[in-house]
Amino acid sequence: MPMIATLKGTVLYKDLAFLVIDVGGVGYRVAVTTDVAVDAIPSQPIFLWTYLAVRETALDLFGFLDRETLGIFELLITISGIGPKTALGILNVASPSMLRQAVAENDTSYLTRVSGIGKKNAEKIVLELRDKLVTTAADQSINMRAEGDALEALVSLGYSERDVRDALKKVPKEIESTNERVKQALKILSQSK
Repeated sequence: MPMIATLKGTVLYKDLAFLVIDVGGVGYRVAVTTDVAVDAIPSQPIFLWTYLAVRETALDLFGFLDRETLGIFELLITISGIGPKTALGILNVASPSMLRQAVAENDTSYLTRVSGIGKKNAEKIVLELRDKLVTTAADQSINMRAEGDALEALVSLGYSERDVRDALKKVPKEIESTNERVKQALKILSQSK
């Protein structure tokens, strides 16, 4: 059982890789994904599910907005050669649902985008996670494929991966076709300029 399972406090400071959260007058430095850091607002409350990585020379705290992401993180660090920082890097490029889909389809492309993960390591991660990650219904598979295709198409048009991910999150889930998802995301991206 983790020593620090959750944190609820106020954002004191944010960086693209971590937050400092004030909990009762104590500032906790918590490593987070870039999405969490970007969405955090200084002086505003925040609640995170956490994982405390204990090493000989350091105690590192990692924070997540939901238990599902924390669970995926904990699965990733059970893989030989994948430490907490690499696991966080994986979650920076692939959401839990995208990771599930990648594992189900033997797709290593998301994983090889993480610094330090080559094709061989990506294949090892997919292989080891296959039995641990349960993919759900077939329609989720179709949605995830459409999401991945839309992401690739928009990035090829010159948009940053981060902006594209943010735009795709705002596209209603009932829009399933890749073309429609791209059209909706383009509208969102053009409004944000």
